[in-house]
Amino acid sequence: MKVLVIGPSPEKSKGGMATVIKDIRDDKQLNKQFDIEIYESYIDGNKFERAVYMIIAFLNFKKIYSLYDLFHIHVASYGSAFRKAKYISFLKKRGKKVILHIHGAAFMDFYNNLSDSKKDYIVDILNSCDLVIALSDEWKNKFKKHFKLRNCISLPNGISTADFRCAVTEKGEHTNAFLLLGRIGKRKGAYDLVNAVEMLAPKYPDVKLYIAGDGEIEKINDKIIKKKLQRNIKVVGWVDFAGKIELLKKVATVVLPSYNEGLPMSILEGMAAGKAIISSSVGALPEVVKEENGIIIEPGNVNALVSAMEICMTNPMLISDMSLANLQKIEESFSVQKMHKILAECYIQAG
Repeated sequence: MKVLVIGPSPEKSKGGMATVIKDIRDDKQLNKQFDIEIYESYIDGNKFERAVYMIIAFLNFKKIYSLYDLFHIHVASYGSAFRKAKYISFLKKRGKKVILHIHGAAFMDFYNNLSDSKKDYIVDILNSCDLVIALSDEWKNKFKKHFKLRNCISLPNGISTADFRCAVTEKGEHTNAFLLLGRIGKRKGAYDLVNAVEMLAPKYPDVKLYIAGDGEIEKINDKIIKKKLQRNIKVVGWVDFAGKIELLKKVATVVLPSYNEGLPMSILEGMAAGKAIISSSVGALPEVVKEENGIIIEPGNVNALVSAMEICMTNPMLISDMSLANLQKIEESFSVQKMHKILAECYIQAG
């Protein structure tokens, strides 16, 4: 079976979708079972560069689609949803098999803000697919309820666990240090974290927060300077894999107080590196982060975020227990091998 995986470039774009696509491309076992190729429908860049690339990509896609049996399309929200809808509509009119893999953390917000006619269009597109993949049981249930889907399954993201073992630290190390991985902005709770550190610093002057990602770097640095927290918070910008490992070695806890999420790769990466987790109760996170491996808070509750960070700083044995629980949990439930085994079954089912 010839499978074309469509989505953002693994090398020329950032984020969880690109990581998932890269892992599919690099999985030897999956590529033994299927003839898989990656089609880059999107790259990062300025608005003009992105627009030109996406138009050319779709025109070129029309020339080569007939070579493939199955199309595995990755989608986020907003513009991504409408762009991928064009691919799906084109393919279904020609009798092709399509799997749609929904990653967008704000997909339901996107849908709820559409006009009635656009809502109908999105529902028709979703139901035309041979299979829709949601990142969690919660999302699957929401999609079934709101879109009347009969073709939806839950498939959590997976991670190459061995790649992160070198970032596991000794018991009791770096309990004062935290890491946020992801696009910098309100949605990921980055500004809530700055406010939390401001509240913690008088009592814990050695508290340390690393923020790694693209996005509103200048804006958050201005906020840090205004609050005189340069000693406590370091914004490192976007980092490659090696840089990510070095940051994970410096902390005991990965924190993600997001307002919207699917199943963020940064949480899985933190778990694979044996870190405790602080996250908000959105998306698939409550299905992943339990009492034994982390702390769940409500999004926007800065006081709860402060309390969770203080617990992590003052309870080294708890952090150690959470570390061990995450190392076990990531292997049992969220390895890329397990994800790709289920994905192979999806290819066979849909194809």
